[in-house]
Order: sequence, then structure tokens, then C-alpha cells
Amino acid sequence: MEYRFSEIEKKWQNIWRERGIFNAPDTSSKPKYYVLSMFPYPSGVLHIGHISNYSIGDVISRLKMMEGYNVMQPIGYDAFGMPAENFAIEHNSHPRLTTEENIAAMRIQFDSMGFGFDWSREISTCRPEYYRWGQYLFKKLYEKGLVYRKKGFQNWCEQCQTVLANEQVVDGHCWRCGNIVEQKELEQWYFKITEYAEELLDFSQVIDWPERVITMQKNWIGRSEGAKIDFILEGTNAKIPIFTTRPDTIYGVTFMALPPEHPLVQQWLREEPDNKELQDFCHKVINEDKVMRSSEETIKEGIFSGRYAINPFNGDRIQIWITNYVLMDYGMGAVMAVPVHDQRDFEFAKKYNIPIKIVIQKPDMSLKIEEMQEAYIEPGIMTNSDKFNGMDSEEAKMAITDWAMENGWGEKTVSYRLRDWCISRQRYWGNPIPVIHCPHCGIVLVPDEDLPVKLPDNVQVGRTTKNPLLSVPEWINVPCPKCGTPAKRETDTMDTFVDSSWYYARYTDPNNDREPFSKELADYWLPVDQYIGGIEHACMHLLYARFFHKFMRDLGWVNCDEPFARLLTQGMVTKDGAKMSKSKGNVVDPQYIIDRFGADTLRTFLLFASPPEKDVEWSDDGIMGAFRFLNRVWRLVESNLETIKLGLQTGESSEPLSEEIYNLRYETHYAIFRWREDCLERLQFNTAIASCMEFLNAIAKIKEPDKLNSAELKIYAFACVTLPKMLYPFAPHIAEELWQILGNEKMLNECGLPEYEEKYLTRNIVTYVVQVNGKIRGKLEVPIDINTEDLKTKALEIENVQRFLQGLNIKKIIVVPGKMVSIAAGK
Repeated sequence: MEYRFSEIEKKWQNIWRERGIFNAPDTSSKPKYYVLSMFPYPSGVLHIGHISNYSIGDVISRLKMMEGYNVMQPIGYDAFGMPAENFAIEHNSHPRLTTEENIAAMRIQFDSMGFGFDWSREISTCRPEYYRWGQYLFKKLYEKGLVYRKKGFQNWCEQCQTVLANEQVVDGHCWRCGNIVEQKELEQWYFKITEYAEELLDFSQVIDWPERVITMQKNWIGRSEGAKIDFILEGTNAKIPIFTTRPDTIYGVTFMALPPEHPLVQQWLREEPDNKELQDFCHKVINEDKVMRSSEETIKEGIFSGRYAINPFNGDRIQIWITNYVLMDYGMGAVMAVPVHDQRDFEFAKKYNIPIKIVIQKPDMSLKIEEMQEAYIEPGIMTNSDKFNGMDSEEAKMAITDWAMENGWGEKTVSYRLRDWCISRQRYWGNPIPVIHCPHCGIVLVPDEDLPVKLPDNVQVGRTTKNPLLSVPEWINVPCPKCGTPAKRETDTMDTFVDSSWYYARYTDPNNDREPFSKELADYWLPVDQYIGGIEHACMHLLYARFFHKFMRDLGWVNCDEPFARLLTQGMVTKDGAKMSKSKGNVVDPQYIIDRFGADTLRTFLLFASPPEKDVEWSDDGIMGAFRFLNRVWRLVESNLETIKLGLQTGESSEPLSEEIYNLRYETHYAIFRWREDCLERLQFNTAIASCMEFLNAIAKIKEPDKLNSAELKIYAFACVTLPKMLYPFAPHIAEELWQILGNEKMLNECGLPEYEEKYLTRNIVTYVVQVNGKIRGKLEVPIDINTEDLKTKALEIENVQRFLQGLNIKKIIVVPGKMVSIAAGK
């Protein structure tokens, strides 16, 4: 009978759906296991990269079900944001319509792949029943003092007409559309994520995350211990606070470096509108890429402000320069510049003839300004530093900080590279911020009973370059909830990362209309036991979700400290060495493959082609290879069906085993052993599938199974019935079909993992590799206790070995016990 994959796959997809196989109960005598893959953006249909990602999650889900867990694998859609809005504009439609159409199309694709999702938990972030609780969370953050509004320079994408977080700017370009990012001064809403910076550095409650991701997050948070010192703006009482990790160099400050974005500089720009040189320089620098500005290779540029600051330690009058190499994102924004002991300051001072001063000498006192070609940044002996002269510079750090604290000039502090999270977006398709601006009451939160603040449908999407919500005055103009006077809604919507920062918790109780989720259900399901997604989200989504989770913990909504216990960062699918994209013309349509070869073939190829964390290079030959493999499995079982069934019914027998069957028994238990280790311990599904392929070859060596005695038939049948079990996580449709036609009533998810017996993991036959002059020319299977001379004789009898020895004299034969016979030969 032919392997009719299309018919088989539809059959089992319907059975799984009708029986609710993957609908996870909220109470169970089984231990729970929560598997989650990052949900997709419905700004189009699923691509091969999606299929690869969800195939990995589905393997883990099915394995855990076989292992006896109560498994939840939910799915939903990250449906707000610019991609969905742009898709609607491109198709001259409305985001609500196109998004729901794309969701419906994705749902069909998910079903066609046979993914074991719990569809009863489906969520979509653009639906009011979900985003209502995002607004509720905003209010809770606001009430706890973790939301504020301020004016400042933001990354602005003119193409997308919205603000971008620092993490969304890649090499000076918008991570979505690729447009050059400019700086624009706007009043924006912020989440005070920095309040949790210290906690976010603690990964002690994470069970298994890639070290690379942990390092990326730690570097992004960027903790530095040092001192805050207040310099004074000359002629005023205004303080210019700086943060430094080198208070030992405080007496060597010869100028102060400020970025153009600094509030003082912005004030000076307003005071000097006719200073074209100052205006032009600041405008140019503000719009330069921030990463490039902070790079060591960047040419240092600056302009003297005409103003001075006073060093509180020695009263020195120091120049204030506006520079391109200092960012507001670090420390307090202003930098005390010590040219002799900082390379960037050294280069800048040399370029602009700013005085330099040694305050830390080398231990041998040999440092001379006129001989210096670069800054001296090593520890040393304090000099030119008043009462601290002669002190070791490392000891002086604390002594100088203490002195500053005693005099009220500064304090010991910790600084973070992490900035507060700007969540304002000037677009339509996002979660409305639940705030009303009243001329009398100021900022007023929308009352709980009026949530959700629903997005209006009658917006001019695509017909305005401004925030489309500004085109709906009847939505904007509302009475103040407190005093009743005319007021206006906030028209900024929230960053879509807000929606994805807590969705994993909503899955635990997705239909709750009284609260975001039940604490009881959250305590049962959380944390997520296995999370799967791309490394590109290390410093955005994963960091934000951890922040939200710790806040929800502090509210008493969840008990655990971390949202995701284990993290697997999967690789991309590439073709011709490049990531698949329409612009490169290398996109493969998943449906095309499913229609011609079946979902099981596509899943098997993607999982076999590479370890989960590595990139998969697309290969048409690889697809054909996976298809041929599944066909071979089908033919093996189908053509020997009655023999296998007979063997399954055979009782114990003491009849002798042939060498072939003896080997098959070993191969069967060894394949199971390897498969379990690869699947359950290492999550290396490519090698697990390789074990299945090798196992199939071992079974296929038995040419006439109908002629086996009863003892041999039992071993053969066990091997044949084990293969579908091993295939089930990867190719579940064909596995279920073969399992059923073999006479099993239970479905594979209920039948447990394949089991091996230790006693069959040894055999009295060993395989030797035979080399001639260092190159493999044959293999030899011999009894484990064969003597060395007999082994050499058999090696020399191999036809291919004889061919490569023709005309040569054997000089030496070396035997590596249990592994290799190496023959050295020559003229």
C-alpha cells in the first residue's frame, strides 16, 4: 500500500482535535510541564523559520507527554505593532481586518503541520479581552511609581512615524523598515525598569539558559560601581553631577565633556539661537548613530561651550566642551575628562590643545607628559592630588569617595548602562495608554470599570503621516473622570513589547474576565519549563518579560522569581548561505512542501538538518532524503505487517538466535538508549533522528522475517514496533498511523517512552575499521574475543583492502583493540 501522506496527516489532525489530545487540564495527578515558543507576528503568513521554531517546541511537548507529564503548549499572536499596521496600509485595508485574516491563515497552516497546540488557550494581543489587562498592568505600574512622563531625545523613524527603543536601532537604522533613525525631542512615557536593574542581574533562579544570553543581558544592564560627584557651573549654584568609576583621577580633570542631548546644552541652545556653529554641531551629533559615537575608532569631535565648571576638590576652573563621544545613556550624561588617564579624553585633549595633568604615576615614577603617546590607565601612585599624594591609586578610590561624602560633594553609587524603557509609540495599531489629560486635574488614569480603552475603527490609517489616532476627535475628546470637564485622551499607544512581556502568564488563564489571570493557576503552571525563541530577543523581549514578571511577583500575582526556567535559542533557516527573505528571492513556501511531501517530511528535514540552536541550511536534496526515509519506514511496516503482528503475539521462547537477530537486538536497545539521551538530556534532535535512520537500516538487514523462529520473530517485531515510537515526536502523523495498523488501541502520547534493557547493550561482536596507509578501506564485524592473528587474516581478506594492497609489500599491521586494524604497505 502506498504511503498516502496527505490522507494520513489530515486523518490524525482531525483525531487529535476531536479528542482534545493537546488541551491541558488545569488539575492533574501528573507533574506539569509548560512548553512555549515565542508567538508570531500576524503581519503575513507563516514562513519556514516559524515552522522550524514550532517544530522544536512540538517535539519537546510530545516527548514530555510520552514521559507522563501534564503538558501545556499554548499558541497566540503578537498582533499589535508596526508590521501589522504597515501590512494593512500596503493592502489598502484596515489593521483589524488584515490582522484577523492573517491569524485565520496562520491557524490553517499550524493545523496543516500537526502542531500539538492547546487551542482552547489561544490569545491575540489586539483583541480587547487581552489588551484590557495590559492597560490594567500599566495602571498598576503607575500606581507603584514605576511609570513617568518626561521630555527627551528619542530615536525617531520617519518611515514608521514612531519612536524606537535603543534596542530597536541596528547600526543607526530602524530594525523594522531599515530607514535611518534620527533624534527627535518628544514627551514620552517610560517604565522605570532601572528600579529592577540589580535583580535583573541575578540569574540564580534560572535553571538552564544559554550562557551567551545571560552575558548579553548582563552587558546590556551594565553595572558599574563608582562615585557621583557634583561639579558646579561657574557663576551659578547649578550642580553638574557626574558618575565616575575612577574617583582616584579627580584631581586630574582638565575639562568636562557633555553630549548635545544634555539638558544644560539644550538650555544653551535655546539661549543662543543665533550661534550657528553651536547649533549646527549639536544637530549633526544628535543625529549620528549612538553606537558609532561611543566607538573607540570614532574620530573625536567637539566645540567649546564658552562656559566653565568648578572642581569641588581643588577649585580648578575647567572648560566645558560639547562632544560627540559622550552619551546621555551612560552615568549622569556629563563626563569629567582626565586626559592623562583616559584614552578618549587623551585623544580629544591633544586634538584641541586642552591642558593635561598627571595625577597617577607609574610605580617607578617615570611617567612624563611630553613623552606620552597614549593615556596611562593602570594603577599607580597618587600625585598632584593634595592630601592623597603617595597613596596607592586603588586605595585612593574609596578614600576620595569618602572625602567627597564628608564634604557633601558626592556619594558612593552604582550606575547602570540600562535606561528606563520608553513605551510611547505614535501609531494607531497598539494598546492605548489608559490616561486622560485634564486641564484641571492633570494626568488622570482611566477607571477600571471603563477598561479597556478600545481603539476606534474609523481612523485614517495610511492617509496621514501623523499619529492616526489624531484623526478621530470624538475618541480623543472625553470628559475628565474626576471633575467632568472637557479633557483629552492620551494618543500614544504602548510599545508592542509590553504585550509580549506578560502573555506567557495569560496563557495560564486566558478566558478570565475578572483579572489578568488566577494566582492559583499561575502558581500551578509557572514558570515556563521550556521557552523557545530567537537570540535576537535577548536584550528586548526576554529582559522586559523578566522585569514584568518580577513586578507581578511584587504585586503577589505570581510566586516564582523568573518567567522562563529553561531557554532554547533556535537557529535561523537559511538558503544559499543567507537568511530567507523576499528581497533575496530565496523564500520557500511551507505549503508547497506540505502539499508535495507532507508535514512529516518538512518537520523531519528541519529537525534533522541541524542541532536546534544552529542555523538550518535549506536543501531540496535534504527534503527528498527525508521523504525517502519516511517512505522506507512505511514500506518496512506495511510489507511485513502480518509477520510483525504475529511476533507481537508470540510468547517467550528459548529457541537459538541467529547472528543477524542477535545483532538486531543489540541495535534496537542501543538505538533506544541513544535516542533517549539525545531527546531527553541533550535536546539534540538531529542525532536522535540519525539514530532512527540507522535503526531502520539495522531492521532492513533482516531479509526474510517470515522465516524466523519464534524467539527471533519476537525480537524483530519489538524492533519494528519501536521505530514508530521513536519517530513520533518528529513525524507524528506517520508514527500514529503505523502504531494503529500494528494493532495498538492507545495513541502514542499515552504509551510511554521506548524503553531499553541494560543487559542487551553489550554484544559479543565488535566492528573494526580497516585502514590501508591511513585511509579507511573496509569494516569488519568479528567476535569480541577473536585473537589478533585471526583478526589480521580476516582484515587482509576484505576485497577492497586487497585492491589497495595490490603491488605493495605489507610492512606492518597494527591492531587497536576493539577499534581498528591499520595496515602499512609500500613498494
